[in-house]
Amino acid sequence: MKQLWLLPLLILAPTAVRANQVTPAFTQGSMNATTTTTQTVTEVVNQKVYGGELRSWSGTGVTASGDIMDSTTTFSQTNAGEDFQLDVITRLADTQTGLVLLEDIDITRNITTNATTTSLSVFSQ
Repeated sequence: MKQLWLLPLLILAPTAVRANQVTPAFTQGSMNATTTTTQTVTEVVNQKVYGGELRSWSGTGVTASGDIMDSTTTFSQTNAGEDFQLDVITRLADTQTGLVLLEDIDITRNITTNATTTSLSVFSQ
């Protein structure tokens, strides 16, 4: 306990600091540095394309019995024995949304970028 009063005196007492001069042992030199980095970005695309309800028909040598919107409509050959063609397109809408999913696009792609930086430093005294 008696010696604790010396501690503040030692901390506050001025002391001399001296440094020796440092002389480099080289006259010139160079440094080469190369940094290579790689970056990968993952891109995810989720896209849904919607459309409306569609009902249509087209053809040659064919006759419809009624309105295309009527589910009981039938198609018959206009002239028996002749060539005919019939295209019927029915795209019903969802009962809740009223929309039709036309396309469901899911794309995942990785994009990788490589970069290399080279630097040269030349120094002399």
